[in-house]
Parts: sequence; structure tokens; C-alpha cells
Amino acid sequence: MSGPAGGEPAVPAAVVVRGILRWWAGARQERDRLPWRRTRDPWEVLVAETMLAQTQVGRVGSRYEELLDRFPTPAALACSPVGDVVRAWSGLGYNRRAVLLHSAACALVERHQGVVPRELHELLALPGVGPYTARAVQAIAFGARVGVVDTNVGRVLARAVAGRALRAREAQRLADGLVPDGSARDWAVALMDFGALVCRARRPGCAGCPLGTACAWRCAGAGGADPAIGSSAVTRPQGRFAGSDREGRGRLVRAACAGPVGGDELARAAGWPEDPGRALAVARALVADAVLVETPDGSFALP
Repeated sequence: MSGPAGGEPAVPAAVVVRGILRWWAGARQERDRLPWRRTRDPWEVLVAETMLAQTQVGRVGSRYEELLDRFPTPAALACSPVGDVVRAWSGLGYNRRAVLLHSAACALVERHQGVVPRELHELLALPGVGPYTARAVQAIAFGARVGVVDTNVGRVLARAVAGRALRAREAQRLADGLVPDGSARDWAVALMDFGALVCRARRPGCAGCPLGTACAWRCAGAGGADPAIGSSAVTRPQGRFAGSDREGRGRLVRAACAGPVGGDELARAAGWPEDPGRALAVARALVADAVLVETPDGSFALP
């Protein structure tokens, strides 16, 4: 499906913005109950965005306040052992993010007196903080007029605004141009919510979409290839979790939370009693990610 060059919108940007904000005015009441929606504290926003990366909202909701109660400031997290942070994170998936959050907290203490900075280059210099997280902190915590492009937003930009797949710079430029004056924070969360609830990856709600014919893909008939497929920031579906290395990683970390796992216990702890070689490889990958450490006796433990 062809579309305009240079990341320019295929439909008037103001029409899209008005349509999404009108929809969000009704949808926000339920979404604003999410605990991280009640804060503009930069550290709390950074923690929330780190937790939400590739983890379902429902799983984060029950753990977010618990994590902040334990680590209310960057300094509180930085002075805690990495193992304590991984243990507090266990069950949220991608335990390496806990290690990176600890590293980011240490960097905040060392470089910024324990305060989350507002400048993009300073945020991007923090371990584990990429373009999306940095701009989310800027927009949601500081109200900066920047576009926030996650997988949900990238999907809306490609489908509703451009009508075609977008490269990374195009998507960011387009997102930046859509931010309404004085509403950076509200617009950022409204656009993310719209992608999550209406312009979904599977079974998008086109029939009841509040944008109607203002959607570029719908204007073109919505019968061609999905513009979001292959577009910047739009992630591909992950492979099956059951039986995957990801499942084994999670099992090993949970086992290590209770105490060191001996080399002869790895296969059972990972759920692969007949494949000790695979369990050992996964354990050593966790060591490479600094999620676990290998002790002199061959056991694997939290750092």
C-alpha cells in the first residue's frame, strides 16, 4: 500500500488527534485506575515503563506499588544487592530488566545525585533506557512535547495516520508532529491506550473505531496488507512460551530465589529433567546477563 513520503500524515493530523482525544475522554476513567497513571514522579514513571516493557498490564498492576514501596527512590534501589532486586522482580518476566534497572539506579546516584534527568541524551545514557522509555519519561513526567512511540503507537501511526509501513525516523518524526500543545502527557497515554484497546494487533476494532474515515487505512479500504506489519516499533509476535528457553529461564530464576541451585539440580529446576545440557546452557546465559552468578562449587545463585 503506497502512502506519502517522508513520514507525512495521509490524513489531517488534527482530525486524528481530536478523534483519539474524544475517545480517550470516555475511556480514561477505567485506565486512570492503573496505579502508575496517578503519578508524574520521574522515578516512578521510569519504574513503570521498565516493568511494562513486554509484560501484560495485569501482571504489572499487582506488583508496581509493591516494588516502589521497597525501592521508593533510585538511591534505595542502588544500595540494594542486585539479587534482592531480581527476587522482587521474579514472575514479571525478562529478569534482565531488573538488573538493568539496578544499573540505571546506580547511574542516577553517581551522575545525577539520585534524580532522574529530563534531557533526552541524559536519559538515553542510562543502562536499559531506550528511545521509547526516555521519551515516555519526558512526556509523562515532565510534560515535554515529544512523541512516544511504543508498539501500540507504532501500529496506530502506520495504520491510521500514514497508511503505510514506517521507518524508525519517520515514525518518530510523525509522532513528534502529532503532539498537541500543552497536552503532551495526556496525548501520550491516550495514543498508547488507543493502540492497546482499539487499534489492536489482532482483531482491530475497525467497525467501532472513533476515527471512522479519518483512518488512512480505512480510507484505502482496509482490504490490503496491514500497514503495521513490518513497521517501525511494531513487534512481531513471540514464539510459543511453553517449552521455550524463556520458560526455563523463569523457572531457574524462581528456583534461585529460594537459594542456590546446584549443577545436578539444574535440569529439574528448569523443567527439563531429561536435558541437562540445555538447562546448563540457559543457566550460563543468565550468568552472562548478570541475572545469576555461578559459584565456585558449580551452583547458580542470585547475585
